[in-house]
Amino acid sequence: MSSQPILDAATPIASQSSQRFSAMRTAILLFLFVNCVYLITSTGRVRTIDEIDPVLQSDSLLLRHSTAIPQAVGSGIWFGKRDVHGIPRSAWPVGHAILVLPWTAIGHALAKLPGLPSANEDLAVSAGTCWSSATFAAIAVAASFLLFLQLGARPRIALVCSLLLAFATPLFVYSGWLYSEPATAAILLVSAWLLFGAGTSPSFSRAALASLLLAFSIHMRPANFVSAIVFLGATFLLDRPTKLTRLPYRTTVILATFVSLSVIIYLLRNQVLFGNPFDYGVPPSAENGKDLESWHNPVWVGVFGYLISPGKSAFLFAPPIVLGILGIPALWRRHRPLAFLCVALPVVNLLLYSIRTQWEGGYNYGPRYLVPSLVFLCLPIVMLFEGSPRWLRPAFCTSAVIGLVIQVIGLSTNVMEDMVRNHYYVGNWTYRMSYSPITGQLRLIWKYLHTPSPRLGFGWDRWFIFLHAAGAYWGLMVVIASLFVVGALVFGTLTCSATRHA
Repeated sequence: MSSQPILDAATPIASQSSQRFSAMRTAILLFLFVNCVYLITSTGRVRTIDEIDPVLQSDSLLLRHSTAIPQAVGSGIWFGKRDVHGIPRSAWPVGHAILVLPWTAIGHALAKLPGLPSANEDLAVSAGTCWSSATFAAIAVAASFLLFLQLGARPRIALVCSLLLAFATPLFVYSGWLYSEPATAAILLVSAWLLFGAGTSPSFSRAALASLLLAFSIHMRPANFVSAIVFLGATFLLDRPTKLTRLPYRTTVILATFVSLSVIIYLLRNQVLFGNPFDYGVPPSAENGKDLESWHNPVWVGVFGYLISPGKSAFLFAPPIVLGILGIPALWRRHRPLAFLCVALPVVNLLLYSIRTQWEGGYNYGPRYLVPSLVFLCLPIVMLFEGSPRWLRPAFCTSAVIGLVIQVIGLSTNVMEDMVRNHYYVGNWTYRMSYSPITGQLRLIWKYLHTPSPRLGFGWDRWFIFLHAAGAYWGLMVVIASLFVVGALVFGTLTCSATRHA
């Protein structure tokens, strides 16, 4: 069955326009509410090279108008290669750094906080840049709200499902860190809304914008090319030719064109910088000589880890996906292209990242690489509300509570403190499959409830705590945090009011 739009064809045009405006207004209010909450709970810290690198690149773009990162050389945090001219470059493309540029500028403004010594200005720059993840994760939540509405959900149900996605999945945890997963989730969900949120084949402008976003995601992480291919498959289902179709597969052609051009540009970038289109700037080895960037890990190792290990299980760290899986058959009957995305994205990314040598994604909490695709696996939950089975309310509440507790545990303290001390890795940087970050975090929470941390960067992992510890005036930290709290209260109230009267 083809997709069924919310708006009936017999609905007057003025009424349709009013409903679209109301939906968009509510989505914006929801975005502002969630963004404020995420900003309050953000760690503001960058710990691993995957987080430090976009700060270095965006800082270079902002101050030197260059993607080179000479400031990393000699610091012990450089992961990359020198280009054909001997200039140090990052191992990662510049896409994520481009996206976080406005927040890096905010970070430089924070660096001028009264009381903060110049020696600690880099902490403020990192905190401001890290706030970008809160915004991208909030965009993902707002896009999911619009998709829920498109699937026929009432505004209140769409809001509840969006909040489940926002606070009971790892999207919450990663909103407080500077990994690229929140930005990737935002791009994928916004693209899904642009392509499939109209109920029929999208207009040229919507298809082109979605294609541009998906093409750009390749320059954040080249492996996102695989997700773009999955989107191609979904558009193929959307654009099946009929007697009324003037240009069959138009959306598919547009997306394929943009993605192909993006890949060509990326290969040309490699050729210009490193003299070889397939030289991505990744060092041949790292961490005691181990190759972390190859793709020859036994697939069963990654699949086992992502499904049932205590440290990376998708079911443990994102409980709502169980309900999402149950809703897939109904979604397939309602909207096949979106159902295809919700199934294919998690499965394809599971298999892809399972064969990556460093499949666990370095030091992180839960199944990091799967976060964007797990968000899609939560979308079918809204279909369960059509029949409203008796078991749905207790199951929904249980997954919400368990998921929220797990995310709060992950955000509470510096996860690396326990990981480093309790052998997250064994041997030559081999992930310890029995490691449990949840129990590790609980130990740290218990510890810091009794003993305040004497060291900067340990203890309760909040931006206002460590910036104050670094020298910023406490009163200013309270003022900034209070603005976020007030924003959350105001926009949360307005969001509830908007859905109540819809």
